[in-house]
Amino acid sequence: MLKIDHLTKHYKGSQKGITDLSLHIKPGDLYAFIGHNGAGKTTTLKCVAGIQEFGTGSIQINGLDLKEHPLECKRALAYIPDNPDIYEYLTGIQYLNFVADVFGVTAGEREERIRYYGDRFELTASLGDLVSTYSHGMKQKLALISALLHRPKLLILDEPFVGLDPQASVLLKESMKEICAEGGAIFFSTHVLEVAERLCNQVAIIKAGSLVISGSMEEIVGEGQSLESMFLEVVKNDKTD
Repeated sequence: MLKIDHLTKHYKGSQKGITDLSLHIKPGDLYAFIGHNGAGKTTTLKCVAGIQEFGTGSIQINGLDLKEHPLECKRALAYIPDNPDIYEYLTGIQYLNFVADVFGVTAGEREERIRYYGDRFELTASLGDLVSTYSHGMKQKLALISALLHRPKLLILDEPFVGLDPQASVLLKESMKEICAEGGAIFFSTHVLEVAERLCNQVAIIKAGSLVISGSMEEIVGEGQSLESMFLEVVKNDKTD
């Protein structure tokens, strides 16, 4: 589904970025990406989404190289940043129709999906309002709905639970599980380690742009430990094996 091989991306005049990062995310994986602020999580996600150019290494989505087949790769995924930048001069429904047009979602499919996800995330009543009147949580819900409209095989999320109320968080988790159950995959960053531990089957920990450890949640956390305690131990010891 998603294969990152020796990804390296450094910002000009700085050592910040990603160094030799390799990860393999398979169909059905719900993959948590964990690290301190500035560790390189967002840079990695933007590279995968095709937003950020990178120096060396490769990214493959559904077996296609992102640099060689950018449009085909982007059609297969959806990306939601930690602070969605939505056109505020549009109404909610106008924005969803715009996104549906971009991904070629038919009129019948978009109507059905907008109704389904709008009701599910309790946003239907506000879709006729300007996005500029939305709260942060409402914008986050709108971004989530827009990401799900074309039924992506790969969902890339940067801190998706920030700003969501408890009920919306539960609905998002259910939607994430459904995507994976249908053969899709999710790769997301989060600081909410308790949620990651309960929700995910795979996890990777990154520090200063380099992968510290990755694998199944069961293997990494181990019996009698929590993801939080393991994260603190691994980062403190800076293991590289």
